[in-house]
Amino acid sequence: MSLRPGMRVLDVGCGVGGPAREIARFSDVKIVGLNNNEFQVGRARRYTKAAGLEDQVRFVKGDFMKLSEQFGENAFDAGASSSVYHAIYRADTRDSGHYTVYAIEATVHAPTWEGIYGEILKVLKPGGVVSTGLLHVGEYGCSPFPQFGVYEWCMTDSWDPSVPEHKALAHEIELGNGIPEMRPLSKAKEAIKSVGFCIEQEEDLAERPDAVPWYYPLEGDIFKAQTTWDYFTVWRMSWSGKLVTHNALRLLEFFRVVPKGTWEVGETLRIAADALVKGGQTKVSRPTHNQLISY
Repeated sequence: MSLRPGMRVLDVGCGVGGPAREIARFSDVKIVGLNNNEFQVGRARRYTKAAGLEDQVRFVKGDFMKLSEQFGENAFDAGASSSVYHAIYRADTRDSGHYTVYAIEATVHAPTWEGIYGEILKVLKPGGVVSTGLLHVGEYGCSPFPQFGVYEWCMTDSWDPSVPEHKALAHEIELGNGIPEMRPLSKAKEAIKSVGFCIEQEEDLAERPDAVPWYYPLEGDIFKAQTTWDYFTVWRMSWSGKLVTHNALRLLEFFRVVPKGTWEVGETLRIAADALVKGGQTKVSRPTHNQLISY
């Protein structure tokens, strides 16, 4: 997203703020994280305070399907001076009043991609003199301002819902990750373009020629461990590791060391992990598709 010091960034579906804190550290931007879960917002604030990043990162509770209601349309161009008008043409003024938005493994939880992408467009949409500048976008191609970067979960275009195994795999991913519907990549692209965005850059990171696949921490194959700590990480997902975790959680829940329902959550996540590995091996699902979008 070409982030630069001083930029103001919206994290849509921020979780407990891990990516927000990392991005703030290396890019020196100011980030607003949005989450609809009050408990996670509290955790995010606590972790951010401990990291000494309170001046850079803040968190608010809200519904990302109602961004324009919470922030107002054009909210993320508020206070921008006429220098924004030149951002399409002049890289040296691009930071002035520049807001950008990103979403990491979050928008897949939206009821529709068109709905969430459309809301993001509303809060980024420039008005007044900026709109006049955008009339010339067609002459120059896709504008680099404003931008939306998304790390999307989707089924690949090799996925065929008419194939029972493919459909069952999608359902397991949905169940294990609390996703309303796993949709194919082609639908994501259609949604992006239909609301008015332009795809500047995209890449499926799983297609890179890496010797070790992206899903190796979930696969349980000890021979693919990369570091000393990896051996423990990978072992946890092996058959013996799952057996130990399964019984340990049952025991801890029985003695009320962990809250009731912890074992059930663990089992749900196990289904998710197994489904993601199968999806990666068969190349029909990926949680690794990156896109840089502008309009």
